[in-house]
Amino acid sequence: MVSLLARRKGMFAGGDRTRRGWLNGVDKILWGVPLGITCLAGGLIASTQRQATYADWYDHWITAAVGMVLALILAKIPLERLNALLGPLYGLTVVSLLAVRFVGTSALGAQRWISIAGFHVQPSEFAKLAAILLLAGVLSRFPIERPVDLVRPTALIGLPWILVFIQPDLGTSLVFGTLLLVMLFWAGMPLSWLVLLLSPLITAVLAGTVPWILAGWIPLMAYLAWRSLPWKRPAVAVVVAIQGLFALITPYLWMHGLKDYQRDRLLVFLDPAKDPLGAGYHLMQSKIGIGSGQLFGTGLLHGHLTKLQFIPEQHTDFIFSAMGEELGFLGCVLLITAYGLLLWRLLQIAGKARSDFESLVVIGVAGMLMFQVVINISMTIGLGPVTGIPLPWMSYGRSAMLLNFMAVGLCASVARRGQPTKSPW
Repeated sequence: MVSLLARRKGMFAGGDRTRRGWLNGVDKILWGVPLGITCLAGGLIASTQRQATYADWYDHWITAAVGMVLALILAKIPLERLNALLGPLYGLTVVSLLAVRFVGTSALGAQRWISIAGFHVQPSEFAKLAAILLLAGVLSRFPIERPVDLVRPTALIGLPWILVFIQPDLGTSLVFGTLLLVMLFWAGMPLSWLVLLLSPLITAVLAGTVPWILAGWIPLMAYLAWRSLPWKRPAVAVVVAIQGLFALITPYLWMHGLKDYQRDRLLVFLDPAKDPLGAGYHLMQSKIGIGSGQLFGTGLLHGHLTKLQFIPEQHTDFIFSAMGEELGFLGCVLLITAYGLLLWRLLQIAGKARSDFESLVVIGVAGMLMFQVVINISMTIGLGPVTGIPLPWMSYGRSAMLLNFMAVGLCASVARRGQPTKSPW
């Protein structure tokens, strides 16, 4: 019998087209999209800092060059060799996240960085890649066939997840949750179980906004548990108990589980005009800047709002607003299309991977990158609350840039081994 993982891999295992010319063997989408976005981002970062006494665009490109070297090295290493290093990698990840609590550097109300030789390193960024490798190692050996199989991967990711959340770094902790769900589904977890795992979060949101809907939502989850889980009666009892617990503790978590600025971001998302000069300022100015670009934009380095720095720290999480103002709607569509092409290429690579471990690594990278793209763009255009999630290869950030290129290198290694003929890339 073909496993669920094998069938999901087969869905995207299309054939390779013959490549000719001096670029023979080079994966143009896998390498070209990140490099193209990075080059574009350098110009946009320079535009956001025209009135500053410093500029980070050259640092963005230098970091990308270092990341590219690391990616090329990783592309030559078979991923199966990393299996023996998963234990030490987990220990190093936990130790680095613990170190942030005791010797970390604070900025903007959060303690997320460690200073090494004058450079600020963000361990939570590299912990995302470690989580992908760790989950891939566990799920390739223990696929999801029974509900009890969920305990091992959830417990594995739970400790680093908590350590990141209490930094506090709500955005990155959401990435960890996304990685877990995406990779569990790829490893064979039924879609109904995915809904049940997400249901407590939905219950919490409903409890804080429209609690009367819970009268229909909780029975619906109970019915889903009855249809999809073994041990019908105990399963329904557990699901209902969890839903009720989350509904009851949501007010406490809202007041004591989140920082003041995190609550403000969630509230202002619904109505930025409530605090136009405070928590809603970023979102309102971002929407104004993107809208002012109209169809074709004002032109690179010619954005008026970007030039006058109406959006603080625009070169990091809000770089998409500079993109919208200076390159317009068409530029934004092209950028989103590029991300879409990269996602499709990653799905193809995962489908042609030679082992479950490699396939899970690639699908984890795809989930990580695309979740960040969706959340970052959504928050800049007002479709989501403001979170500290960077836009891959666009937002300025050394740790994030290195992480993204290292992730590409791992995927390139899988693509190289999955091809019928050897490729230098």
